[in-house]
Order: sequence, then structure tokens, then C-alpha cells
Amino acid sequence: MDEHVVNSMLMVDLADLIALLEMKFGPIPSEVMEKIEAIRKPEVLQRLILVAANAPKASVFLAELAAGDGAFRLVGQEFNPLRQE
Repeated sequence: MDEHVVNSMLMVDLADLIALLEMKFGPIPSEVMEKIEAIRKPEVLQRLILVAANAPKASVFLAELAAGDGAFRLVGQEFNPLRQE
């Protein structure tokens, strides 16, 4: 795939992730924003979009962000967006 197309897709995914996080959890701390903006793999951003959409609280998202870009499975109560604390 053309590098320009990949970069465009990265920017769209990055904007989507940031918008989703702000809608669900409010303002994003600068250190978290720096980590997100440093991601250059489309598959990682897409995974984090799924995590953000399904995480009931910011700490679940932050744990996944810290986990890096390895394999993942979004299972268990920590990914239940309807979970009541």
C-alpha cells in the first residue's frame, strides 16, 4: 500500500481514537496523548479503538495501551462496556 495512503489511514484512526476516548473518559492527559500519537502501526490503533469502545473505565484502556502491540483478546468483564462497578 502507498505510504501516503497508510499515513492518511493512521491520521484517521488516531483522530477516531482520540475522539472516542474524550467522549467516554474526558480530557486525555498529555503523557497518554504522547503515547497514542507515537503509534505508527494501523493494527495497533485499530485494536485500541476496539479497547476504548469496550472498556468501561479509563484504567482498562491505559493497561492495554501499556501492553504494547502484541496479540490480544478482548474478553472478560474488564471489556464489558455495560459493567456496573
